[in-house]
Amino acid sequence: MTMFFHKDEQLEGLGDRLLEATWAEFPGLARNQIAVTWLVYDPPAIVNTGGALSAEEFWKHSPRGFSYRGVESIYPASVVKLFYLVALHEWLEQGMAQPSTELERATKDMIVDSSNDATSLVVDVLTGTTSGPELPVAPFETWKQQRNIVNRYFQSLAWTELETINVNQKTWCDGAYGREREFLGELMDNRNMLTTTATARLLHSIVGGVAVSAERSHSMMQLMRRSLHPNDLAADPENQVTGFLGAGLPLNARLWSKAGLMSRVRHDAAYVELPDARPYLLVVFTEGTAHSQNEAILPFISQQVATAIVGL
Repeated sequence: MTMFFHKDEQLEGLGDRLLEATWAEFPGLARNQIAVTWLVYDPPAIVNTGGALSAEEFWKHSPRGFSYRGVESIYPASVVKLFYLVALHEWLEQGMAQPSTELERATKDMIVDSSNDATSLVVDVLTGTTSGPELPVAPFETWKQQRNIVNRYFQSLAWTELETINVNQKTWCDGAYGREREFLGELMDNRNMLTTTATARLLHSIVGGVAVSAERSHSMMQLMRRSLHPNDLAADPENQVTGFLGAGLPLNARLWSKAGLMSRVRHDAAYVELPDARPYLLVVFTEGTAHSQNEAILPFISQQVATAIVGL
């Protein structure tokens, strides 16, 4: 299928070497337990410009990219919150949701702290549904139809990268109960599912300033900005940097990201600016119980990419 980025011999070589180095360092990581999408923004960079380009103009540019298993559907954990963030801004822009102090607080906590409780409110606002006990058949059908509104919005963008995604579930600490558990399906076959390439395209649109509007993209970026300062990280154990891509970066890097972690996956989606180097976007998903507990894999990959980008 046609991607929003184009393959490039130089990046293919670097990407392959990066993966081989990762497997050599972490031999327990199987070839089908990692997925990567990496974009490089050659000058003149079309991202983080405050939305200087119109959406039409922006999408004419195809950055160089590398992808490994980028179209594999994987449970995204909290990375899905980026999709709810964009959808919410679209709803607010269109008047389909009304701004409020509580909604603003929940949106911030959903991205900055990755709060599942905050995400629950955001999903309620997006879909006009609430969690609770099981429902009779007819009301449950209506409820399910409503809960799929975010999926319908992303399908309406007609991006081929989004064709296989599912973004209709809340994120949980202990798990779903009642109608939420029923909605997941007996075998959890209705779980949220994303690919690294779908995630990369969404993040690409945000940093390009064309997700909903330039102003709204900017406010999304502000929520995703991460400090790499050791004091800030020590003060916040849930910082989404330690054990993730940010931990592999030099202190003078600038990072915008959204991580995802649960007992079986560890993911991160990041946009990075290093001094005197090309900006880049990196999405890495890893699966497997042992790897989800491993705080070294994502920083290792990130460090390899940061080193490679300086040499480009």
